[in-house]
Amino acid sequence: MPDMTAVQAASLWSGLLVLLLVLLSVRVVMARRSHRVLLGDGGVAQVTLAGRVFGNAAEYIPAGIAALALLALLGMPVMAIHIIGGLLLAGRVVHAVSLSDKRPTAGRVAGMALTFLALIGAGSMLVVHAFV
Repeated sequence: MPDMTAVQAASLWSGLLVLLLVLLSVRVVMARRSHRVLLGDGGVAQVTLAGRVFGNAAEYIPAGIAALALLALLGMPVMAIHIIGGLLLAGRVVHAVSLSDKRPTAGRVAGMALTFLALIGAGSMLVVHAFV
């Protein structure tokens, strides 16, 4: 990783985030299949939960990927991109695992805090760079 460019770093984290979305989507499909639900959640709590875990990730990951791409295109330091990408991935994984617990946990709060930290950091860098 020491010789990675900003675009390569953004690609790494974006790819990992996309793979996380696919994994969470597969969990929805598997829950639907196991409960024979063709569309929606069928009123089955496990399917509802799997859908919300995926949906929550799908609400935050695209903005993070877009921010990573723009940061790379602007030539931000590779380490900054690694930090933003790592925080976002960690936040989404921690949140997904904690949300799957079916009850409020410190992990849900930590996952959202990491996600917000990544997005606020990326957003701030983008706004500052717009005026520099």
